Amino acid sequence: MESPIETCASAPFNHAKADVILRSADGVEFRVFTLFLSLASPFFETLFGLPQAPDGASDQEMKDGLAVIAMSEDSKTLDLFLRFCYPSTLAEDPSLDSLTEVLAVLAAARKYSLDLIERKVCQALANPKVLETEPLRCFAIARNARLKHETIVAARHNLRQPLVPALFAEINLISASELLALLTYHKKCTIAVQALMKDFQWMTAHYGSIGGCSWLFNRQNNHYSQYCCGQGTDTRFFPWNTAPLAWWSTYMQEMYELLQDSPSGETVRTAADRTIQKVRSANCTACSGRVKEVMTEFSNLLALKVEEAVAPIELEMDF
Repeated sequence: MESPIETCASAPFNHAKADVILRSADGVEFRVFTLFLSLASPFFETLFGLPQAPDGASDQEMKDGLAVIAMSEDSKTLDLFLRFCYPSTLAEDPSLDSLTEVLAVLAAARKYSLDLIERKVCQALANPKVLETEPLRCFAIARNARLKHETIVAARHNLRQPLVPALFAEINLISASELLALLTYHKKCTIAVQALMKDFQWMTAHYGSIGGCSWLFNRQNNHYSQYCCGQGTDTRFFPWNTAPLAWWSTYMQEMYELLQDSPSGETVRTAADRTIQKVRSANCTACSGRVKEVMTEFSNLLALKVEEAVAPIELEMDF
C-alpha cells in the first residue's frame, strides 16, 4: 500500500516558527505550536511533556528539525479540531454545520481529551438549523455519544417527522432497542395529542363563546350570514355543536391525520400556512382579508396545546 503524498496544511498551520508537525492519515502536515495544544488538551500536555531521547537515540521521525507525529485522523478532521485549540485571533472556531463533521470531531475530541470541543459539538447538535432538517441523524449521534440533553432535544424535534423513519446514514450508531425507544416515545406523543382533536374545551375556553369566534361561522353582529365558503359537514369538528366554515373543517380534518404521524406544534403551523394560502386564492370577500390573522391566532393556540400535551412524555432511555 502506497503512503499518501505529503502536503502542507494551510494557514495558520504552516507557520515557520512552529515546533512540531502533526501528519494526518492522508498525508497533510500541520505545523503547530505545542503550547496551544498543551493548553487545550491534557492528552497533548502529557505527550509533549514526555522526556525526549538524545539525538539519534530514538526512531522518532524528524523533518526540518521538528518531530513528526502521525495522527489517525484525516486532514479535514484534524483541521477542524486544531482550529478549536488555537486562539481565536489566529483561527476562528469552525461552524460544524455538517453532521458528518460533528461525528468525526466529537470522536477526536474525546480521544484527545478536548473538553471544550465536546461542548462545541453539543452546541452544533442543538443548532436549530440542523435539528429542523436532520433530527434523526442528530438523535443517533447524540445518543451514541451519550449526550442526554442533545438526545432528548433531537427526539422532540423528530416529532415533526413521520413515525416510521426513512433509512439514514447514522442508523448503525444506535441499537435496535434505542430506535424502538424513540418510536415508542413518538407513539406516546401521538396518543397524547389526539385527545385535543376529540375535546375542544381548550378552544371554547380560549374564545369564551361563539361570539368570540365569529369568523369561524361567518357570523356578523350575532346573526348568521350566508356561508360564503361553504359549510363544514364533519360533526367531529363542530365547536359549540355548530357547523363551521368548510375550509376550517378541512383544515381540522387534515390536522387530525397529520398529528397521528407528526405530533408537533410545527406541524400545526405549517398546515395553517397552507390553509391561509388556499383561502386567499379563493378570493372570498369575507374570508380572504382576515384569514391570516385569525388562523395565525388559532394555529398558535393549537400548537401551544400540542406542545403542552407532549411535554410530560419522557424518552425512556438510560444515560
